[in-house]
Amino acid sequence: MNFFKPKFWDQTKLSYFSIILFPVSLIFKLINFIKYYFSKNYRSKIPVICVGNIYLGGTGKTPMCVEIFTILKNLNKNPAFIRKKYHSFNDEAELQKSIGSFYQNKKRIEAIKEATENKADIVILDDGFQDFSIYKNLSIVCFNERQWVGNGLLIPSGPLRENISALKRAHCVVINGKKNINIEEKIYSQNKKIKIFYTKYIPLNINEFKNKKVLAFAGIANPNNFFKLLKDNGINLLEEIKFPDHYNYSEKELNDLVNKAKEKKSTLLTTEKDYFRINQEYKKNINFLRIKVEIENKNDFIEEIKKII
Repeated sequence: MNFFKPKFWDQTKLSYFSIILFPVSLIFKLINFIKYYFSKNYRSKIPVICVGNIYLGGTGKTPMCVEIFTILKNLNKNPAFIRKKYHSFNDEAELQKSIGSFYQNKKRIEAIKEATENKADIVILDDGFQDFSIYKNLSIVCFNERQWVGNGLLIPSGPLRENISALKRAHCVVINGKKNINIEEKIYSQNKKIKIFYTKYIPLNINEFKNKKVLAFAGIANPNNFFKLLKDNGINLLEEIKFPDHYNYSEKELNDLVNKAKEKKSTLLTTEKDYFRINQEYKKNINFLRIKVEIENKNDFIEEIKKII
């Protein structure tokens, strides 16, 4: 399902729409409650690192998983990515497949078992914080400092999959953005023992697009974060074109984008996740920004990983 994130999700002032949708949010909360208390807790033979969120999308889970994969490789481990199989959302899967061992299944437990049988000695569970059927040795919850928890309400009244009290189940919080004492206080009010780390995106091929006119497009949860990253790095953006999260581009839309870039004598640029959703024949006319996550106090973060291996 493709949809644009409602603007009222990130408004600090309570919206009329949030109030109208609040009864549905209560139903969603009840479903979470039932899942939590009635799910069996499967314990894997190998450690499970879960990278999840409570804010729906755009928190940097996928690049964080990639960075953890690299850390584990450097620790002489044999890690594997684990994802639940979705027919409509395949961009993260393709990205992770290009990096290393990857397993997906409609049931995450089965994917973990398959990875174990194939000699993986630790798994990275991408987006499984709300899967209460699996025991996690290390649970990491990701946020973006700009969006934080939005209006603080559960979907559909707000952008949250769970209330912030869910952080009681987490070991670490990773915040993409600048240090924010106010956010830290709210996190510690839920879990005094939790470890907080900050990250920032490092564009790896940004120099390719400097001194050029750029037409940028993105079909991710928070496309404005992508556009801001480009502008913060001195990129001359002629236009910012937004599509819904996990958007599957039609041939007509891709042709229109390519033609628009040619008319404006500009470079067409998108995210790496978007690039994986684009048909091969169009890729020669479209560039993507390669990024990596840089973790502040990385050595301390690695120590948290070492505790479970």
